[in-house]
Amino acid sequence: MKSNYKLPKEGGLIQGAEPRDIVCRYEKVNTTALATESDAADYVSDKIIEAINAKEGTFVLGLTTGKSPLGIYRHLVAKYNAGKVSFKNVKVFALDELYPIAASHPQSRAYILREELLDKVDIAPENIYVPNGNAAIGDVQKECAAYEAKIKACGGIDLMLLGTGPQGQIGFNQVGSFSNTKTRMVVLNNSSLAVISDGFRSDEAVPSKAITMGISTIMDSKQIILTAWGEEKSAVVSSLVEGDVTVESPVTFLQEHDNIEVVVDDTAAQELTRVKTPWLVGTCDWQPKFIRKAVVWLCGKVNKPILKLTYKDYIDNSLGQLLEAAGAYDSINIKVFNDLQHTITGWPGGKPNADDSTRPERALPFPKRVVVFSPHPDDDVISMGGTLCRLAEQGHDVHIAYETSGNFAVHDDVVMQILDTARECGLENKYDEVKEIIKNKKAGEPDPKALLSLKGAIRRGEAKAAVGHFGVPMSNAHFLNLPFYETGGLKKGELSQADIDIIVALLQEIKPHQIYAAGDLADPHGTHRVCIEAVLGAMEQLKDEEWVKDCNLWLYRGAWQEWELDMVDMAVPLSPDEVIKKRHAIYKHLSQKDIVPFPGEDAREFWQRAEERNQNTARMYDLLGMAEYQAIEVFVKLNLFK
Repeated sequence: MKSNYKLPKEGGLIQGAEPRDIVCRYEKVNTTALATESDAADYVSDKIIEAINAKEGTFVLGLTTGKSPLGIYRHLVAKYNAGKVSFKNVKVFALDELYPIAASHPQSRAYILREELLDKVDIAPENIYVPNGNAAIGDVQKECAAYEAKIKACGGIDLMLLGTGPQGQIGFNQVGSFSNTKTRMVVLNNSSLAVISDGFRSDEAVPSKAITMGISTIMDSKQIILTAWGEEKSAVVSSLVEGDVTVESPVTFLQEHDNIEVVVDDTAAQELTRVKTPWLVGTCDWQPKFIRKAVVWLCGKVNKPILKLTYKDYIDNSLGQLLEAAGAYDSINIKVFNDLQHTITGWPGGKPNADDSTRPERALPFPKRVVVFSPHPDDDVISMGGTLCRLAEQGHDVHIAYETSGNFAVHDDVVMQILDTARECGLENKYDEVKEIIKNKKAGEPDPKALLSLKGAIRRGEAKAAVGHFGVPMSNAHFLNLPFYETGGLKKGELSQADIDIIVALLQEIKPHQIYAAGDLADPHGTHRVCIEAVLGAMEQLKDEEWVKDCNLWLYRGAWQEWELDMVDMAVPLSPDEVIKKRHAIYKHLSQKDIVPFPGEDAREFWQRAEERNQNTARMYDLLGMAEYQAIEVFVKLNLFK
């Protein structure tokens, strides 16, 4: 379904005011940024088709896997079905393969490429080349040399499609890889293991090695298109496009290719100069929130609170055009200070019998009916537990809608521990029966339905205990089990009308005055993004309902990121006691307290990350000259149908 999720955007660079070479003067690589992943994937698919159709004879296409190319492959299949391209004269070389792994394993690169693209087009099977992930260890070096020879025998790769990992990996060329590397076996580091581990049932099942084209092999391609979606890729995109070449970020070697294009969506582009600080490269449209963005940036640059900024601070830091557009510096300071101060409220549901002209949420009606959408059964308390507690304590009718079961995140040993506890309590004894189910699980296959059902029940119990800790009635916890997630397998389905219908029914039943939803900007194919698309799809279908006209939608963030202060519309301060109460609610999710096998750079538990994030937000408000709070949760208001 077409994306509905777009964040409010006010002001920014005026397109066409200056030539592109001026606006992009910090960029070392040709970069195209499009509004959404879907737009960008469509653009890339057209580029691939154009290249295939333009070449007489055999076209050699290098393909990556992972989440980045999924949308591109869907567009390619649709355009193939529409008769816009044929793959009869195309030879495909996969960028990499896990090791050891059979080509029939659902997580192998060979399997994924066939399932997502190659089995759906008219490519000849003999024209598909994937490194042999099932070769004997003694034969791997010979296999790698043969793979290089096959590429050369075909005349080299005409177009190489790439993605990149959070540490700048290309394929499995990880941190420390050199520019002269060829196809080879590598031992996967922790960051690479974290990327691929979601596709496997246990850490023991995750392959520890991979076979990958080398950087030299990739650089020999005649044309390269590198894609990146979502804010988690914004730092690596910035390092590639504007940074220095370094082995610490292998993707930066691509700067030296003479025919490369980087294609990103807006969120992956957010660390580029023309997006993050556009006043440094061109003329801007100075809308109120954009002015706040510049002033907050300036405070960080000169290490001053808002009301201490001077005329010299603005001039010395390329903000003279802001003064020309918005007036005297001291007037700007006061307006931005008041604007930011008015985001702070202890009444997220609105304060009754109060002047709400400068408050983020209206006073009436009071109390309000509130629906909090939680993608997984713990996102609500992790991301907005303090606000949830405040809403319940202030008398609002709070409902929590858990969009997915989250059953895949429960380890088998947790299930056995809970069943053993039940047995010890003299309750129904299912211990041996479930132990046998777990024992008979087969690698690479989904969990049996009976086991998944138990895992879902565990998470439901934890979720009800957590919101009950805040005084929300357990009857107000709604478990939606959206079909896109509940496939029974690791691979999730696409968002469909069946998902939206479930949300429509709930909203029609409650008719809320407030909705809270996880507004993440991460991977467009991730659960959080699909869940917000489902909510927005439902609201689009309900837009003519009378109650919708009196409903505000507030977006919170997930466990990993927080809203930038220039975007914030509501900030809810938490007292020290409320921080502890939120922590205890997170504790109720006992199955999620184990440290994940491959935590990446942040091995802390969810409560630790949530507290650090909320305390850091409070610190930022303090540094800008606001009151000092223990912690703050922040929200962005999404004006529906505007």
